[in-house]
Amino acid sequence: MTLKECYAAMGADYDGVLGRLRSEKLVQKFTIKFLDDASFGNLCKALEERNYEEAFRAAHTIKGVCQNLGFSTLYESSNKLTEALRSGASEDEDVLLAAVRKDYQQAVEAICALRDSAGA
Repeated sequence: MTLKECYAAMGADYDGVLGRLRSEKLVQKFTIKFLDDASFGNLCKALEERNYEEAFRAAHTIKGVCQNLGFSTLYESSNKLTEALRSGASEDEDVLLAAVRKDYQQAVEAICALRDSAGA
């Protein structure tokens, strides 16, 4: 899988991130590095423990990373969750977390396919 195909598979903005970072090699490096980020696990754990301050921080981190890397679909869902958690508990958190989980899984699957085809 090419980097461009990976971005297409996860509903991401390949041209936008390439325009910002100006190097496909750099984009690929940071895209694969996304797999090492613990923010999604932290988000799930914090929500399970009803620690809304930590959940907000984790969702905000995911949102920021996705914005920087052009992961548009995951950015949108994590942004909605971030805003819902900004003032603490949200009645929509379960639905919003389910959307983030789905988009996160889609991104991880695409990135793993990229990593595996790149031999990284």
